[in-house]
Amino acid sequence: MSNGVVLSVSQLNRYVKSIIEQDMNLQTVFVQGEISNFTNHYKTGHFYMTIKDEFSSIKAVMFKSANMRLKFMPENAMSVIVRGRVAVFERDGQYQLYIDDMQPDGTGALSLAFEQLKAKLAKEGLFDSDRKKAIPAYPQRVGVVTSPTGAAVRDIINVISRRFPLAEIVLCPVAVQGEYAAPQIKAAIELFNAENAADVLIVGRGGGSVEELWAFNEEIVARAVAASDIPVISAVGHETDFTICDFVADLRAPTPSAAAELAVPDCFQQREMLSAFSRRIGSAIYDKIGSERATVELRKAALQRLSPQNYIDNLRVRCDRAVMAMDASVSREMSLKTKNFSSLCAKIDAMSPLKILARGYGVASKNGKIISDVNTIKKGDSINLRLSNGDIECEVTEIRGC
Repeated sequence: MSNGVVLSVSQLNRYVKSIIEQDMNLQTVFVQGEISNFTNHYKTGHFYMTIKDEFSSIKAVMFKSANMRLKFMPENAMSVIVRGRVAVFERDGQYQLYIDDMQPDGTGALSLAFEQLKAKLAKEGLFDSDRKKAIPAYPQRVGVVTSPTGAAVRDIINVISRRFPLAEIVLCPVAVQGEYAAPQIKAAIELFNAENAADVLIVGRGGGSVEELWAFNEEIVARAVAASDIPVISAVGHETDFTICDFVADLRAPTPSAAAELAVPDCFQQREMLSAFSRRIGSAIYDKIGSERATVELRKAALQRLSPQNYIDNLRVRCDRAVMAMDASVSREMSLKTKNFSSLCAKIDAMSPLKILARGYGVASKNGKIISDVNTIKKGDSINLRLSNGDIECEVTEIRGC
C-alpha cells in the first residue's frame, strides 16, 4: 500500500486482517496463560474470555462447536494451554485468539472434569448417605446395565446363577464407552424404572483406562442413578477405579463379580442358615415340651392334693356357718326390735287422750275446734263436750275466769 493513500477504517481493518490471516505462523498457535473475565454466553453457548500472563493479555473466544468437546468447565484464574488461531475482528479493529481446544495446565482435563462434577454433585447432596436406598435381601429380578459382550456380563450371570438361581436376570445391553455410552446407560436406567423391571440394578463394566470408563463419570449418568427408584449397585472397573457413578449409587462394588455377590444372597449359605435355624427351633420345641410336661405333672399332683370336692365341702361348711350366724343375728335383732316396739306402744298408750277421758276428763270444742281459752266463747254459745263414752251438746249460760 503506497504512502499518501487515504483509507477508510474498514479498509484499514480489512487490510490488517488479511495480513494476519495470511501469516501461517498464526494459523495454529499454542498459548499458555490464565483465564480471566470468563463469560459463558447462555444464548449462543460461546465462551468469551481473556488469556493473560504477568505482562500481557489477549481477548479470546471459543465457539460452541469447539467447547462442546471439553470435559471440564473453564473458570477464572485457571491456568490453561489453548490451541487456536489469531485473527482480527474487523468491526472493532481488534485482533483476538479463536480457540479450538483447551487443556488445563498441570492437570489432565478428565481429572479436572471429574473433580468439578464431583464437587458439584456433592454440594447438591447426591452423595449423602441418608438418601441411599437399602439393597433388597432377596431380589426376584436383578437388572443389569452393561455391555452384552464383555467379561463383566458373563461374570455377573455366572455369579448370580451360582449363588441365587431363583433370581431372574434382566439384561439391558448398552455401549459402555464412546460418545453414545452415557446416553444409552441413562436411557437403560430410566427404562428399568419406568417398567419396574427389576428389584435391584447393577450398572457397570470391566476395567479400562480413564477414557474408557469416562461414560460413568458423565453428569447425565450420575443424575439417572441418583433419580432411580430402584436401588443401584455401581460396578465400574477394578477395585482401585472410582467413578462419579460409584459415589452416587446406593452401593459401590469393587468389580462386577462383587456386585453380583452383593446383589443376591448365597443360596448355600441360606440353606445352611435355615438348617441351623431348624435345629435350634427343634431343640427349643423339645425343651419347651419337656418343661411344660414337668409343669403339668406338678399341677396334677397339686390338684390331687387339693381335691375340688374338699374345696366344695369346705365352702359348704362355711356357708352353713354363715347361715347359722345370720339366723342368730336376725333373731337377736328381731327380739331387740320387738322389745323396743312394745315399750313404745306402752308409752303411746299411756299418753293416749282416751285414757285421760276415761279418768273423768272431757274435751270441749266449738265448731270442731278445741276450746283452750274462755275468751274465745261467749254466753249463749253452743259447745260440744267429748267424754270417754260419747258427746254432750251444751249451751253456755255463764263464763267464769280463773
